[in-house]
Amino acid sequence: MIPQAITEMITLADGREITLETGKLAKQADGSVVVKMGGTMLLATVVANKEANPGVDFLPLTVDYREKFYAGGKIPGNFFRREARPSDQEILTMRLVDRVLRPLFPEDFHAEVQVMISLISYDGQSIPDDLAGLAASAAIAITDIPFNGPMSEVRVVRIGGKLMINPEYKQLEQSDLDIMVGATKTSIVMVEGEMKEITEKEMLEAISFAHEEIKKQIEAQERLAEKVGKAFPKREYSHEEHDEEIREKVWKECYDKVYEVAKQPSGKEERGEKFKAVLEEFLAQYENDPEELERVTPFAKVYYHDVEKEAMRQMILNENIRLDGRDPKTIRPIWSEVDYLPGTHGSAIFTRGETQSLTALTLGSSKDANMVDSVISQHDEKFFLHYNFPPFSTGEARPLRGTSRREVGHGNLAQRALTYILPEEYPYTVRIVSDILESNGSSSMATVCAGTLALMDGGVEIKAPVSGIAMGLITDQKSGKFTVLSDILGDEDHLGDMDFKVTGTSKGITACQMDIKIQGLTMDIMEQALDQAREGRLHILGEMMKTISEPRKQLKPNAPKLIVVMIPKEFIGAVIGPGGKIIQELQKETETVIAIEETEDAGRVEIAGVDQAKIDAAIARIKQIAFVPEVGETYNAVVKSIKPFGAFVEISKGVEGLVHISEIEHKRLNTVEEALNLGDKIQVKFLGYDDKKKMKLSRKALLPKPERTDKPSENNKPAE
Repeated sequence: MIPQAITEMITLADGREITLETGKLAKQADGSVVVKMGGTMLLATVVANKEANPGVDFLPLTVDYREKFYAGGKIPGNFFRREARPSDQEILTMRLVDRVLRPLFPEDFHAEVQVMISLISYDGQSIPDDLAGLAASAAIAITDIPFNGPMSEVRVVRIGGKLMINPEYKQLEQSDLDIMVGATKTSIVMVEGEMKEITEKEMLEAISFAHEEIKKQIEAQERLAEKVGKAFPKREYSHEEHDEEIREKVWKECYDKVYEVAKQPSGKEERGEKFKAVLEEFLAQYENDPEELERVTPFAKVYYHDVEKEAMRQMILNENIRLDGRDPKTIRPIWSEVDYLPGTHGSAIFTRGETQSLTALTLGSSKDANMVDSVISQHDEKFFLHYNFPPFSTGEARPLRGTSRREVGHGNLAQRALTYILPEEYPYTVRIVSDILESNGSSSMATVCAGTLALMDGGVEIKAPVSGIAMGLITDQKSGKFTVLSDILGDEDHLGDMDFKVTGTSKGITACQMDIKIQGLTMDIMEQALDQAREGRLHILGEMMKTISEPRKQLKPNAPKLIVVMIPKEFIGAVIGPGGKIIQELQKETETVIAIEETEDAGRVEIAGVDQAKIDAAIARIKQIAFVPEVGETYNAVVKSIKPFGAFVEISKGVEGLVHISEIEHKRLNTVEEALNLGDKIQVKFLGYDDKKKMKLSRKALLPKPERTDKPSENNKPAE
């Protein structure tokens, strides 16, 4: 017997509907919800262990998002023909959901939680990412898992000046603003997206618009939870042990010392050593009692972390001085350099304080494009940015286990920031690689700055330079005090209430990423943060322009030259040859890379190489294979055969036409041989085709007309 599903509906402003359904699928999970919009369906499940694993003092939350290829009626294009490791887009979706869910679990809840979201049907219109946060939250909301939600996420776009929620995939190209917003009923938690030089006011309007829609989706989750009936009360748990006596002792003996350390401006390493020394001094009083030291140490470390955090926060709020001695608005010292790597097509070093990016630009042909194969889309990505964060950048030695989710996310943010400024219809594939060599706050924004410099150093005609800044926030709920921080340090990110990254040109914002760690952040504070971010961005941009102020006029000598030749469609096969033989031989002979793409009415041949002479040789050969004479053009020809009525000449390899005897010279010829012989090299003009579609060629049309020798007689003179 088919179980009866429990459902709830959400109606968007344009009449489209989202359905939440539970009770039919995956009933052994703690929570299971199917979200449906049109023909797009996501299945979200959640399972939380009843107890925390021994020694775990954090939330082991895993958010996994996977797109099943069967959802769109497709078979994976990889060797194994099955879904493999997650794509970058799937990882980005996981991060979007994780960043909103994680701060909504209780701080003392440490049981392992696994949220799994699967795209199980795709209609080609609704964008699955837009529904992933809603699905995950709904699956948790109907359970007894401790959770300070529900929450939801929506995509906001602006088309023709009008904001809309969760657009169809084809509408994204028409928008000048595309952001994902995650929020609870009372607070914005996450914002991420890209824009085309919008103002700070326009961005705030979009966030407010999204929040109103999110509230409706949260109310639907609450109604669904009421129908299910097992969401309350939440399960009881006890995942932490505490010793109030040790807590009080740590705060009493360490707070003032930590506050004084925080007041003294210092570098990251020096500050860390001083904080460590305060804790060691506290623990030293137990050295004569090893058993007591062993008992006290774990508690002391936990409470000391809280002391550190609170002392640093209060010092910033009270003294208006930051850990490195700056005031809230001051940007750290900046230096940059371009053309550092001679072997690349463009390079830059950007250093701000103790954060440094070495970034390289590589230009390639369309064959170098990043091939994206997903349920949603199969396409070639001609601009992509890779971000690497090695352990030495923070003075650590740790295992290298491939590209992390964090690296994928930071690289995508920088890529979004720079995408808008690339020239339209740029023929090259563009790859930027940012290697972070030092990190103490906002290496992704350093990547944006270094990426801009590398593009200009490489001669890419960008629309405008882009800079980026990370903003922070310190608040005190009791006093109502708050301080917005420009260009935050790593410690300020960790101890603060907000990490807000903003990138843009001098005209407006091109990308943003915001994570908020507290409830109830007001729009006023957000507005101040955006205004302060703009001041910081413009300052950083000014420092960058001191190094290079506009793109170089030419590409680097070792950068590939790229030329596009259009040929008739019917010649594509001839240029490629049987099994690709001709094009492969041509590439080998001329040391070029040749890509052919069929367009609606022609073949687009792209030739890339470093040596111009060899590129010219490749072009000449292609034009020879795909030769189509143009009316009125002059061609070098060779006489191949002679007939009584004219001479057949070859104007290109394998292409012959007739020069009629009347078109050889201006005088009348009795035989062709009076003027031409086999093998003669002559020039001819293409006159077009005759009624039988045969070429008409003329030598006479290129010869000077002889002067008239017959003069008028006296009798024929006109009367005076």
